[in-house]
Amino acid sequence: MKQDSINITQIIKETTLKQYSNDFAVCWIKNKVEGIEIDNVLYKNVSNSIFFLDPKYQWRIFKKNSSTSSGYILYLTREVLNNPIISNLHINKVRIFNSGEIPLFKLSPGIEKRTQAILEMIDELLGSHLNHKDDAILSLLNTFFVYCDGQCNIKSIVSNNNSKTNIVYKFKKLVDKQVLKNHEVIYYAKLLNVSPKYLNECVQEVLNVSSKSIIIEQLLMRSRHALKFSNKSIKEISFELGFSSPDYFSYFFKTHTGISPSALRKN
Repeated sequence: MKQDSINITQIIKETTLKQYSNDFAVCWIKNKVEGIEIDNVLYKNVSNSIFFLDPKYQWRIFKKNSSTSSGYILYLTREVLNNPIISNLHINKVRIFNSGEIPLFKLSPGIEKRTQAILEMIDELLGSHLNHKDDAILSLLNTFFVYCDGQCNIKSIVSNNNSKTNIVYKFKKLVDKQVLKNHEVIYYAKLLNVSPKYLNECVQEVLNVSSKSIIIEQLLMRSRHALKFSNKSIKEISFELGFSSPDYFSYFFKTHTGISPSALRKN
């Protein structure tokens, strides 16, 4: 990988300007930002968002008066995007940077911390002299784009205030907060004042998956983490995740992963 193929900067100044005119830019905006101006159009309410900007766009980010970082700007050359590790990803196949629109991803709460951790590791590696650091950076970029895939986050267009997108975003936030209490689509539909059928229609249109699959994926993610990184028994984990019995938890986990909870722990 050529030098300067990847660059990363933090959003610290009150005005962050585009630095690399020929590079694609990934702008991860965490918080305390007044807006991003793209080709002289200002977009507000962009906290917890990722923008994918083609080199053709002129842009700048306006930050509130604060000394803390409000996110990262990741600059990538076309060479990096064409690397075999990244080029075959769904998110790149749809040519997200070159769609004629300005793609915006609203991050679900659980993904935000992982996204920040990945970008921090890339920043650290770029400033190091470690052997094989290029391979490590590309691997992290691959993980970053996977998290940005439509099944994890919500793609919209910055000028789009589509009500279905808003419903799906609210649904994902509710699932993230309350999935330990309830696993049923009808429960979340009631909280959103829509029918289960309409909720599923919204999720299918925005994310191309079912609303039930969002709940299942959240449960599987939490299950894997608890099984791998805690000393709690499978019985304790099953009840904490809201399952009626350890047997039903094991059935659920094996149905969706192909292995039992106990087998995952042994791997």
